Amino acid sequence: MTAWPATVLFAACTGRGIYARTRTDAHGFPRLRLPRIKQVQGFATGDLVRAVVPSGKNAGVHTGRAAVRSTGKFNIATFRGTVQGIHHRHVRLLQRGEGYAYQRHPEQGQTDASN
Repeated sequence: MTAWPATVLFAACTGRGIYARTRTDAHGFPRLRLPRIKQVQGFATGDLVRAVVPSGKNAGVHTGRAAVRSTGKFNIATFRGTVQGIHHRHVRLLQRGEGYAYQRHPEQGQTDASN
């Protein structure tokens, strides 16, 4: 009997940020400036984090990929959706973002390989 894994690991390229410091309009002229730093309060966009929010609209435990903002409030992309406005004091780093996003999915197809 052959044993197959119950879950499969998917990796997707997310990148490590961009060098450009402006956004342009349709004609190529600068529209707005981007922040000069890539880290805020020790966190960077793409880091895997866990936020334990004790009270408020976003109360609960949220685990996912962080999008940092210069205000110190982050967006966390979880498998249920995006949670916006989580303050950095509620966030704990699980893994630094190295340019990839990982997900585990259950194996599709046959669950029992018997001949």
